[in-house]
Amino acid sequence: MTDILADAPGREADFAAALKDLSFTGILAASAFAAAAAFSLIWDDVGDWGRTREFALILAGVAAGLFLASVLAPWHAGLAAKVTHRAPWALALGLFFAAWEITTAKFNILPQPFFPPPQAIFEVFTDDFAKLGASILASVKLHATGYAIGAVAGFLLGVSIGWSRAVGYWAHPILRFVGPLPATAWLPIAFFVFPTSHSASVFLIALATAFPTTVLTWSGIAAVPSAYYDIARTLGANSRFLVLKVAIPAALPHVFVGLFMGLGSSFAVLVVAELLGVKAGLGWYLQWAQGWASYANMYAALLVMTVLCSTLMTILFRLRDRVLSWQKGIVKW
Repeated sequence: MTDILADAPGREADFAAALKDLSFTGILAASAFAAAAAFSLIWDDVGDWGRTREFALILAGVAAGLFLASVLAPWHAGLAAKVTHRAPWALALGLFFAAWEITTAKFNILPQPFFPPPQAIFEVFTDDFAKLGASILASVKLHATGYAIGAVAGFLLGVSIGWSRAVGYWAHPILRFVGPLPATAWLPIAFFVFPTSHSASVFLIALATAFPTTVLTWSGIAAVPSAYYDIARTLGANSRFLVLKVAIPAALPHVFVGLFMGLGSSFAVLVVAELLGVKAGLGWYLQWAQGWASYANMYAALLVMTVLCSTLMTILFRLRDRVLSWQKGIVKW
């Protein structure tokens, strides 16, 4: 009993220190999400919006998670760092959802149907996911095919131009003539020349990927110091070894920059191609939703595009950090 009483001041000091370190921004963020959930449940919707209850429960779950993380943060260093870093954004999102809910579903301040409430977009993911999921799958397949072809072709052409003067003599003028022209400018020709809209779209995506990959790979090969080749030749290396073991590894930082630029360009071409010719995909889904004035479906498709493109960028940069471990963190995403 005496030991317990003796330890009481120490426990009180620890609790006071933990309370001092408590993330009040995280608690405010939890309060913002809780307020958004309360607005969704308590106030009646102006229009006939489905999934309001389910959306409010999701907001309440996020609020509970943020509150729990904020309370536990003082006793966990890693969790505290994450809460401190992400709490301001969580607060901004909570306030955004609350304002969005009030100005659309509750008071109809923003004009309808151009600005649907958040539960309407959530309803798209629950009730129309079959069509949206099929469109996502079609876009992923189309983009993966075109991007892979363009990346491989651009890499091989870039290595060839950078290594061989003969190839550079013939390919460089063509590259300067064709490359700067946006891939979307070739849409009329591509859809006329290729037998199907799918093959034309693959070509356009590959073209958008190949140009930056070629230029950056070529620049990387050309920038390799000649001393690297001299040392390798002194050790008996042949031309194949010089290309595979010296030139390409030294040029990889430039190659990944080209792949990154090609990924952004190819995704833009993907959407345009699907808008104009392909019979399935996120671009087609956007056009279909616009035709039916289903703006909630349009926003849902745009949200999916954002997440998909950002995820692909993240995967590419994680691959870069793994392959180029000595340059990890130099290029940020």
